[in-house]
Amino acid sequence: MKRLADVLERLTEWLMAAILAAMVVLVFGNVVLRYVFNSGIVASEELARLLFVWMVFLGATVALRGGQHIGLEMLQERLPPKARRACALVSHLLMLYAVWLLVQGSWLQLLIGLDTYSTVLRFPMAFYAAAGFLPGLAMACAVLANLVKILGGHPEARVPGDPSAGEAAYAE
Repeated sequence: MKRLADVLERLTEWLMAAILAAMVVLVFGNVVLRYVFNSGIVASEELARLLFVWMVFLGATVALRGGQHIGLEMLQERLPPKARRACALVSHLLMLYAVWLLVQGSWLQLLIGLDTYSTVLRFPMAFYAAAGFLPGLAMACAVLANLVKILGGHPEARVPGDPSAGEAAYAE
């Protein structure tokens, strides 16, 4: 299972790199066309905006799985291990709730967006909502997997404030 998650993470990183390259080409090409040739591609802004939304959500998923989001661990690192573990359990349950809200809201927007179309390219606006829905499911899986590791006392569990977790992050 970890191997599959690692492969999916690498594919996501490559997809994000391709999205960023496409955005650079679209936006820079449009700037050159606008200032040099006094023309432009109207669809490039709309497509770049859609790609940006997808890149943000995909990046948030990769960062969550890697434990790279900003966290305040000043209090947690001063707690004894059992209290630190209890804080991790509460925070993971809160993260699961937040991700549930993201997935549920994205699903509702996805359904609404099936009948609404973008201005220039006329693609369904559901493509924007899908950028929250699919990565939201992946985020839920990542949080749930770490929660199971914490509950099982697995050595690879990421517990905020754990001094050994910080050393493992620097070793990677």
